[in-house]
Amino acid sequence: MNHRVLILSTSAGSGHKSAAAALEKVFQRSPQVEELVNLDALERTNELYRAFYSDLYLRLVQERPQLVGWWYQASDEPWKTDTFRLLFDRINADPLTRFIREFRPTITVCTHFMPAGIVAQLLAEDAIDTRLAIVTTDYDFHSMWLSPRFNRYFVALEETKVHLMALGLPEDRITVSGIPVDPAFEAPINRDDVLAHYHLQPDLPVILVSAGAAGIGPAREAVQQIMNIQTPSQVIVVCGKNEELREELIELVAPQAKRFRVLGFTDDMPSLMKIATILIGKPGGLTSSEAMAAGLPMVIIAPIPGQEERNSDHLLEEGVALRCNQMTTLAYKVDRLLQNPERLARMRENTRNIGRPDAARVIVDTLLHEVNEPVVIEEPPSIRILPFRINLADLFDPPLADDDRFTIVDALSGELIDEVTGKEMRVLFDNLEIESTTDADFYINRDTLALLADRGASPHLIDVLQRALGNRDECDIRWRRQ
Repeated sequence: MNHRVLILSTSAGSGHKSAAAALEKVFQRSPQVEELVNLDALERTNELYRAFYSDLYLRLVQERPQLVGWWYQASDEPWKTDTFRLLFDRINADPLTRFIREFRPTITVCTHFMPAGIVAQLLAEDAIDTRLAIVTTDYDFHSMWLSPRFNRYFVALEETKVHLMALGLPEDRITVSGIPVDPAFEAPINRDDVLAHYHLQPDLPVILVSAGAAGIGPAREAVQQIMNIQTPSQVIVVCGKNEELREELIELVAPQAKRFRVLGFTDDMPSLMKIATILIGKPGGLTSSEAMAAGLPMVIIAPIPGQEERNSDHLLEEGVALRCNQMTTLAYKVDRLLQNPERLARMRENTRNIGRPDAARVIVDTLLHEVNEPVVIEEPPSIRILPFRINLADLFDPPLADDDRFTIVDALSGELIDEVTGKEMRVLFDNLEIESTTDADFYINRDTLALLADRGASPHLIDVLQRALGNRDECDIRWRRQ
């Protein structure tokens, strides 16, 4: 059977489109594909809606990342139908709906939940006859990706499959494929040729720094730190489409110009990742999956709260990454890793457990060789979701300032212990559990003090907490903003 294939992504971040492009390349190889369209679904919506989905997301990521994380956590409720969102999507995507009807795809692949929701609604109305495949683009799974109608889900990890089965999806319709990356990651390279092309020495480690496709990550701060690395090494910095950043970095690294190669947007990431020793960057779903496909360990910096934090958790759990929480320690951490070849080798070996350079091929082969009826989830199970962790510091109005003053009292006796600064309170907010926006208590014990000291708490804050504990092994303290 010849197929009419429609791939739908969105430009809310670059990963969804990159996954779609990888699938397009593999579909194009098949004689079973009669016609193929790879479409950014936002191109078939109105201008305001496009700005809402794409521009607003990027602005929030840059200016209010904690708000993005809060929304991500708060909205992760399985099978809770957001009628307003679905209606909002449908009204603003009417041109997309018309296109889908007119194109009449036999296979529809969605790498973003927005077009997947629209296709599922068209299936419910019997307006189209297509096999809907949903390809997730992060290691973790957010409830926004759930669809009551589909033919197959493709996910990154076995753990994700277990989660979806618990949410009521049939086991035989969930494929652990990995996240689709460019098929070039499957092809071997001539390492010597690539090194020669970039004028790199074969006997020195290669540090690859990625600012992402848009070039909006903390690349400047990272490069400033990397210039302090003591281990002999050479550095490639990829600035994406941010030419202003590239020019700034070329000027910044001028004193060490022989060590650095500062690039703009490049299609050569498969080769660069395969020659690199470590990757420094944010753990976006596609960046992470490309690194794993290339067998490249990561040093994670500045993950976006929400999906990138969850990606980071999976990478750390698999032993393929380190996380640098303070940019000031980046050079120290990279030096330690480069000077420990046994650990670096273990990390590279561990990438085999999570790396899937064949993901796009697995997805395409599966879709072209199966025939099945859509799954319809009519009565999803009731699932209890653990309460998400709130960082109350991000919800302060006015925003929390370093020189703010807080009183600390014993929650049991009400006795005043001392005052601490806003900077000291942020350490508590960042490391201790808060269960609601009205929670003004912290539970502490001896282990808490050791943890906070290890994570940069000031001697004064440790002393205040020590006095609060007194001779007790544990206690609750209450705080109040002055």
